[in-house]
Formats: sequence, structure tokens, C-alpha cells
Amino acid sequence: MDDKEEKHSKEENAMSRRYFLEIVGGGAVLTAAVGSAVVIGQYLSPNVLREPALRFKAGLIENFSADSITLDKEQKVFIVRGKEGYFYAMSAVCTHLGCIANWKPEDGVVACPCHGSKFNKEGNVVDGPAPRSLPRFSVTLDEQGQLVVDKSVIVGEDVILKV
Repeated sequence: MDDKEEKHSKEENAMSRRYFLEIVGGGAVLTAAVGSAVVIGQYLSPNVLREPALRFKAGLIENFSADSITLDKEQKVFIVRGKEGYFYAMSAVCTHLGCIANWKPEDGVVACPCHGSKFNKEGNVVDGPAPRSLPRFSVTLDEQGQLVVDKSVIVGEDVILKV
């Protein structure tokens, strides 16, 4: 092998190394550009949290027995039907730290499992660290006889639906 052939062979190897480094460098730049575009796209797109509607149909009045408290887990609302047939709805979210409270019929209280707050059947604080009563929501009756609860309207303790 003479000097010319050896020099030509080294030039071919150098060119192939150079080409390889160009490909690797171009790939790195392309990867960084695509990654940046994805991050910018996520930043610019809205992050929408899907929550249940504030106004919902709780069911037919016949589905609620007299003197009962029914928890709607999806809506986080207690539907209360009194002995005389009246209705009201109150939040099932504890006013202390937002845990979902449960009706304890054996004790006659709504109890929060997280920190021990207790509320009576009307939603007033009986015990625990909760700072205020459970809020009540507007309850109406639609033309099909279904209870309609509107969580966007907070009402007082004196507001009930008489049926």
C-alpha cells in the first residue's frame, strides 16, 4: 500500500467520522427542539378539571324514606328527608379540612373520619375541630317529581322543601 492509498483511506475514515458526528449532533438538536415544543404546547393548553355539575337531579321523592339521610357520593351531598316529609340538602364535605363525612345512624350524627368532627342531623357542629356548620343547598322539585339540588345556592337553616 503506497502513501496515496493510505492517505485516501484515512480521508474516507475521517469523512465517515465527520458524517457520524453530524448525524449525532443533528439528532440531539432535533430531540431538544421537539422536547421544547412539547413542553411549550403543554404550558399553552388549558388544564381543565372536570367536576360534576353544581345543579343535579337527586331522584324521585319516593326514593327517599321518611326520616332518612342519604349520601350522594358523586355529588358529595346529603339529602335529608324529615318525618313530616320535608327535604333539605347539605354538604357532605367537612368544614375542617374537606374530608367526606358519613352518616352514623347508631349515633345520630354526621361524623368526619379524618379528625373526628361531628355534626347533628341539621348540619350544626356538635364536636371536633370543624369551624362551622355544614352548608345547606337549595332544593326544588321539578315537573317530573324529582328533587333538584343546586350547590351554587347556599341557603339558611330555615329553608326547606315541604312536599
